[in-house]
Amino acid sequence: MSGTREETELSSWDLHRGDAITPELTALRLLGGGSSYEAFLAFDEITYGPVVVKVVRPAEVDDPDTLDGLEREARALDVAHHPVVARGLRHDADGPRPHLVLEHVEGPSLAKLIRRHGRLSEQQYLPLAIDLASALHFFRHADVCHLDIKPSNIIMGSPARLIDLSVARPADSAAEITAIIGTDAYLAPEQADPGGRHGVPGYASDVWGVGSTLFHAIAGERPFRSGDRSSRDPSVSHPQLVDEPGELPGRVAPEVRKVVAACLEKRPADRPLPHEVAEALEPVLARQPAPRLTFKVNARPV
Repeated sequence: MSGTREETELSSWDLHRGDAITPELTALRLLGGGSSYEAFLAFDEITYGPVVVKVVRPAEVDDPDTLDGLEREARALDVAHHPVVARGLRHDADGPRPHLVLEHVEGPSLAKLIRRHGRLSEQQYLPLAIDLASALHFFRHADVCHLDIKPSNIIMGSPARLIDLSVARPADSAAEITAIIGTDAYLAPEQADPGGRHGVPGYASDVWGVGSTLFHAIAGERPFRSGDRSSRDPSVSHPQLVDEPGELPGRVAPEVRKVVAACLEKRPADRPLPHEVAEALEPVLARQPAPRLTFKVNARPV
């Protein structure tokens, strides 16, 4: 999320493999973290299998805003039941180590996949885009705005899984946001410069997140240049407010180009609805050749 500090500056529980997070949860390894949380892969005695545990950092356990955030994420997960969203299992905001227990999903993040192998093939990014669109379509019915869709919050599987609802909230609450919430490079204009000049954060902000993520997956790079966060000028700190996105590679279907450009429209009202994204891309996916199967035949003399 925006505003996180370097890991070395943050308080830590300093948990290692075999250490107890709670009586039911045993740490296996540290997965990462942010300004308020550490995330661990852990073994859960209740589900009797691996889970992900987001644990509030020691310095934050008495901070009401952090605990409210934990409760808010748990509420969002309670209603965001969709095959493309990693499930929330339970949470405890009152114990000595406030935490959230999440489904563990095997696979690399999209960000890691791009770093290691470069841009995705059409056979990879088309199903991903349709998966994400289906989740956003459901979010509108469940009244959930994710507000931080980006490659590092997507686990690549079949289907892909969207993770980290730590800043998610209902649409009416999202519309009241006055601070920058989300990740700089993937912020919609109404998130990068809140206050109503570009509209208000909401469901359409997640469509922008899908568009910028899809651009990154197709091109292997972000759609907008990096900004200067030290500047007080929003257009300098967040170039997506004024710049047009970069160019996609040459061999990209016209329908895909059109969808990405539409998702990255500056005005929220000009962006497509999630089901329109899926309907535009499904015919392109249908044109993909089926995988070739090779069989070994043992020749027998006749």
